[in-house]
Amino acid sequence: MVCRVVTDWERVVEFHGHVCPGLAIGYRAAKLALERFLEKGGNLDDLYVITENDACGVDAIQVLTGCTFGKGRLIYKDTGKMAYTFGSISWGKGERLVVRGELWQRSSDQEKLFNKILEKKATEEERKRFSELQNKRAEEILTMPSDQLFKIQEVPFKVRPVRIFKSLTCSKCGESVMEPKARLYHGEIVCKDCFIDYKVCE
Repeated sequence: MVCRVVTDWERVVEFHGHVCPGLAIGYRAAKLALERFLEKGGNLDDLYVITENDACGVDAIQVLTGCTFGKGRLIYKDTGKMAYTFGSISWGKGERLVVRGELWQRSSDQEKLFNKILEKKATEEERKRFSELQNKRAEEILTMPSDQLFKIQEVPFKVRPVRIFKSLTCSKCGESVMEPKARLYHGEIVCKDCFIDYKVCE
């Protein structure tokens, strides 16, 4: 029996569930950042990532770097930009990889098919064609020179250390909520969901 080594790309696709350009971008960003980080003598246990979007590429970054939300080493900064910062707390600096804008544009064919799929008007043939275009674009991204993919900026790097907070009980729904996420409403502790519900009712 011949054992085949699973490639990093295959691991990423298996985790995410399908091939797409966004996943390929995250894969390339993570690979490039890890290479540069290790070349400088970085310790992977000291690596943190700030992602400025919640798109497909974040899955690739989690798989390859080991930086996840659960570990407190993946921070979501919601700017809506295709940018990722890889940094070290001990160094106090990091590198921000920004996807070049022209790279992220869909072709006119892709855009038409994408809209049809969103509107649930696409035929099976059109869905297949869209998948083929996505795979082709992902392959182009995987083989493209790094400097055509990203602008790299050295930036100061500082993140809050991971902290464990005690849980409080919401006086309305009875569910536990982390202390810093709780709200005080008319002298009672409530969670964000109940706080919003009560504010709307007023």
